[in-house]
Amino acid sequence: MRLPRLFFINLFIILICTTIQAQTPAKVYYYTIDDNIAKPMQRKTEKAVKDAEAMKADYLFLEINTFGGELDAADKIRTLLLNAPMPTLVFVNNNAASAGALISIACDSIYMSPGASIGAASVVNQNGEIMPDKYQSYMRSLMRSTAETNGRDPDIAQAMVDPDVEVKGVSEKGKVLTFTSEEAIKHGYCQGEASTREEVLDNAGINSYEIVEQELTWIDMFINFLVNPAVSGLLIMCIIGGIYFELQSPGIGFPLAIAILGALLYFAPHYLEGLAAHWEILLFIGGLILIMLEIFVIPGFGVAGISGIVLVLAAFILTMVFNIGFKFEFNPSLDAATQIGKSTAIVVLSTAAGFFLSIWLGKKLIMAETPFGTMALNTRMDTDKGFVAQDMSMQHYVGKTGTAATFMRPAGKINIDGEIIEAESDHGLIDKGEPIIVTKFENAQLVVKKLSQETE
Repeated sequence: MRLPRLFFINLFIILICTTIQAQTPAKVYYYTIDDNIAKPMQRKTEKAVKDAEAMKADYLFLEINTFGGELDAADKIRTLLLNAPMPTLVFVNNNAASAGALISIACDSIYMSPGASIGAASVVNQNGEIMPDKYQSYMRSLMRSTAETNGRDPDIAQAMVDPDVEVKGVSEKGKVLTFTSEEAIKHGYCQGEASTREEVLDNAGINSYEIVEQELTWIDMFINFLVNPAVSGLLIMCIIGGIYFELQSPGIGFPLAIAILGALLYFAPHYLEGLAAHWEILLFIGGLILIMLEIFVIPGFGVAGISGIVLVLAAFILTMVFNIGFKFEFNPSLDAATQIGKSTAIVVLSTAAGFFLSIWLGKKLIMAETPFGTMALNTRMDTDKGFVAQDMSMQHYVGKTGTAATFMRPAGKINIDGEIIEAESDHGLIDKGEPIIVTKFENAQLVVKKLSQETE
């Protein structure tokens, strides 16, 4: 009698738990990628996975509309989605091209809006030109392995990258594959069409749910803005320009404040994102110290100044490359030299632009007319306005002797070779007729002293 009783008790408990679970709405964490794939989108995904895990969400829901972007950021987003501890859904609302296709097939389920497209994942440069095969090779393997992980046809994923891959009945040779929503459904790359996120959840069989939308704080949005490579370049220009203007003016002023603010805005978000390490910031500070020593302490410009410039530039460059301590992590699709070269190009071009722009602006701002006048004193002292230059013709009297033509107290007149000239005594009073000698000429005035004082 005891065993049947225990059986029915356990069955009753299971039924109750199942009923409670059925009545509890599923937690769906929702966020969007609606811009070029870059570090800000990577940061949004990191926050999404972290927040979804913290709230114990049942699903992670991504709505995407992008033409692609940076491969290294897309690779990190792909890895985050593949390793997410909960099922992932993606809603392709219009476009999932290039890096967007990689991110989409990393999700467990794909839904597309009518007329949407997915594919065209070849690696291209900034001009839209297809990159050499060494760049495509890694992308092919990345797409293939991602498709295999989620049970999708890897040949189709590879055909989205390589025009030389032919998939019978799907893709012709010589063309990069792109699916419409209907084609994607037909070939197993889409679970269904939907026009809204609610339709996506209904099609996925999630009838009872609670959507929690990602909320970015102003700090998150500000950091996302600052880590953009274009903004980093502008901040470098502000740092270089601020230092240049500060060195052109005495004391500590507004330009130095701009340089310090630019440095804080450049290094702080990279540091918070784990891109900049302590030693890279110390490189920058050490470089500035060497440059200041070269300018204000050591005469000329040599080893200290050059070393300082190299350290500052190295700090800017290495901050853009992900590293833990002294171990750097490079994107496998690009060799280390290419990635360092990209960061170097951004830094060198920004530094040069900041320097030359500072020189040009310096001239414009100093000479520019404002309601309060100009920053520089550019008044002309023309002779027709009564201004005359100092007459240096009397310089030749220095060293000559004569006599005091008048009593000098201390100003008076002297007689040199019969010529009466105004002068002043260097020290004390001089009686009329006393021998004198001209000792110097300053402030357009001859200075004399008693000849007896000179011979003593």
